[in-house]
Amino acid sequence: MTFTQTNDPTIREHVQAWQKLDVDQQLALFWFIYKEMGNSITPAAPGASTASPEIAEGLFNQVKELSHEEQLQIQRDLINKVDSQISRQYGSLGDTTKLLFWYRLSQGMDSGTIIPIPSDYQLPSESKVLFGKIQGLAFEQQITLFRDYVSPMGAEAKSGAEI
Repeated sequence: MTFTQTNDPTIREHVQAWQKLDVDQQLALFWFIYKEMGNSITPAAPGASTASPEIAEGLFNQVKELSHEEQLQIQRDLINKVDSQISRQYGSLGDTTKLLFWYRLSQGMDSGTIIPIPSDYQLPSESKVLFGKIQGLAFEQQITLFRDYVSPMGAEAKSGAEI
């Protein structure tokens, strides 16, 4: 995997706090970030020079074709580093392409092609606190935080495996 963590202690602290949340809270927090901060953050994902939009789109399309329950399980599996074909494909992506993939998932949730967060869902208090801290970071720190969060997800590609 291409994961390299920043030396910024604030970002490391925020990533670790995010990773300590249960899986569904992690997914919900990512969704709330997209909804509340997407206008400033997401343009950096598709336009990033190191991203491979075709690869992110291909992986997104694989997930999009699944049932909503399977889509949710894929997202949970990525966070939990479950060894599956999609998780290995994701694990072989560069950091910026991983971020672009999650951006596409968020867009899919917004359009209804990916399982959405229930409309009445409220973030638990510790997630709200972390959300507020993330909102207070400078733009560059936010992008670094998101990359550091999505980078270690997925499984390692295996020699002799399909990917």
